[in-house]
Order: sequence, then C-alpha cells, then structure tokens
Amino acid sequence: MGGVASHCYAHEPDQSLQEALKNTQANRDAEKIKHHPPDFTAKKRMGKASFYASKFAGRKMANGIRMDPHGNNAASKTLPLGTTARVTNLETGKSAVVTIQDRGPYVPGRIVDLSPATAQQIGISRRKGVALVVVAPIAVPQRDGNVKLGAAAREPLEQTSVAREISDASLETRTALR
Repeated sequence: MGGVASHCYAHEPDQSLQEALKNTQANRDAEKIKHHPPDFTAKKRMGKASFYASKFAGRKMANGIRMDPHGNNAASKTLPLGTTARVTNLETGKSAVVTIQDRGPYVPGRIVDLSPATAQQIGISRRKGVALVVVAPIAVPQRDGNVKLGAAAREPLEQTSVAREISDASLETRTALR
C-alpha cells in the first residue's frame, strides 16, 4: 500500500469533464442544440470569455445589427439580448462594459464572446484567445418589459476600467497644467 497508484478513479470524472469541454466540432454541435434557458436573475457569473473571429465582422447578430469588431457588442447563450454587463478579466483585473446583442459562444465552458476591441481592452490577446472572466450584469431586460438592475449596478463606478481611464486622463491633465 505504500506505493503510488498507477491510476486514480477520482480523476476519471475530471477527464470526462475535460473531454466535454474541449473545443471540438462534435462538442460545438452539441452545444448549439442544447437548451440554454434565459437567465433573468442579473447575478454575476464566472467562466471563460473568447472573442469573435474576424470572419464575423459585418455579419448580422441575433438582434439584427451587424457585428462591429470595434464596438462593445458581445454574445451570451443565456443573458437576454439588450443586457448591459461589465466583463472583468480575472487575470488582468481590467473591465469593459458590453451590450449583449448576439447568441453564443457555442464552445462548452465559455460564457461570453466579445468584440475583438473589447477583448483587447480587458487583456485577452489573439495569442491567448480566452480568459477567465466575471460577467456582472448592469441592466437586464425582463420578459414583462421592465429592466432589472444587476449586480454591477450596485457597485461603485470606480471599479470599472472606463472610470479608471477617465480618472487617469484627469490626473494627467491636472499634472500637465501644473
């Protein structure tokens, strides 16, 4: 009993989970047909973010608007179209505010697809391609036409990267004027 086991049964579920999360054509096809019920709760969620490939620039999104690679558009399988949310890259701490205008990503384990400009803004490089993020809804359209304030609506503006950039620019301006 004192030796190292050549295999461990505890790892087998992890391996099957890893297989299910791989970016394969079969897993993407299965993800597309899986039912993703809409999430109107306005709660934060954590998962992987990726960004739109260049070939999607100019194509119509689920809301009928064309995808702008320089815009703040994003895709979610579960958040209602029109939701505004703050996406924070947990590795860099950088955030951006996006509007959910499309459906996807259809890769298991990913919760949001970002425009290339937004991905770059929060530190997702083309080389890396994906990052662990927190998606914190700000405003979530409800079925009855009302809007529910989300988790990020109750957090101070200072926590957003936009506010930090404005603050940094203001500091630079004040320094330059001295």
